[in-house]
Amino acid sequence: MLFLIHLVSTAIMVGAIWVIQLVHYPSFYYIDKNNYMKFQNFHMNRISYIVIPAMTVELFSGLLIIYLGLKNDFLFMISIILLILIWLSTALLFTRIHQKLTEGYEFLLIKKLVKTNWMRTILWSLRLIILLL
Repeated sequence: MLFLIHLVSTAIMVGAIWVIQLVHYPSFYYIDKNNYMKFQNFHMNRISYIVIPAMTVELFSGLLIIYLGLKNDFLFMISIILLILIWLSTALLFTRIHQKLTEGYEFLLIKKLVKTNWMRTILWSLRLIILLL
C-alpha cells in the first residue's frame, strides 16, 4: 500500500509538471506587465495547494519505503536519487526564480524558468517510468 501511495503521488506530480511546463509557465510571457507581481504571488500561493502535499507525500513515502526495507533495489534507489535532485533544484533554483518574479516581469528570467524546468519535467517523468518498472 505504501508503494502505491508513493506511485500515485509521483504520477500526480508528473501530470502537474507537464501541465506547468507546456501550458502554465509559457503563459507567463503573456501576463500584463502591470499585473505581473500580483499574478506571480497568486501563482505561488495557488500552485502550492497542489504541489506541496503531493511532493511531501512522495518524499516521505519514498523515504519510509527505504527505512522499512520494503524496497531497496537498484532502480528504486535511482528513483529516490532523482527525487532528491528534484527537491534540491526546486529549493535552490526554482524557488529563487519565482521569488525574483514577484518583484516584476522579467522576460529573461521567465525564459530561464521555462528552459530549466525541463530538467524537473524529465526527472519526474523518469521517476514514474522507473517506478512502473
